Amino acid sequence: MSNMTAEQALENAKGLTFEKVWATMQESHQKTMETISELSKNIDGLQKNMGGLQNTLGKLIETMFTSNLRAKFNDIGYEFTRQTCNTKYTRDNKTITEVDAILENGDFILLAEVKTEMKNEFVDDHLERIEKVREYMDEHNDNRKIIGAVAGGIVPEDVIRYAHKNGLFVIMQSGESSTIADSPKNFKERIW
Repeated sequence: MSNMTAEQALENAKGLTFEKVWATMQESHQKTMETISELSKNIDGLQKNMGGLQNTLGKLIETMFTSNLRAKFNDIGYEFTRQTCNTKYTRDNKTITEVDAILENGDFILLAEVKTEMKNEFVDDHLERIEKVREYMDEHNDNRKIIGAVAGGIVPEDVIRYAHKNGLFVIMQSGESSTIADSPKNFKERIW
């Protein structure tokens, strides 16, 4: 910014009229609005890309945990014979809930919820989901016992304790694979 003397400022102001100043301000305002509009479009595009990236990350995490889920639970004695992913439960053509991963055998069905980062609120959501599936199964005379699990790329210790307290297995990342978190001595899976 240059320092201008009062005389220089008066010289530069010669010939300026209110109309000229107003027109310059209007032109400046229009350019500012165009810039804001362009920035807004760029932000919208970035948000869409970020949403797509989040969906991709979520699918990657789901695949990571579901690829060997059946083997992990069979290792601890469940003998699951079937696995499905992203199963919707519907009533009257309306989805009542959706489950990320399901393991089944003749006696048990395991419902697993997978998140990039598991939180207590997601544990609560999954407990509600299990209740809805129990109700659905009862309506369809499916008397198998339901057990639940939560999985996450990031599972804080307090969330592991909370899930175990609520009778849910916890599946977490372990190096190149995943593992069922060590349960406390008195842990007993909850059966619905």
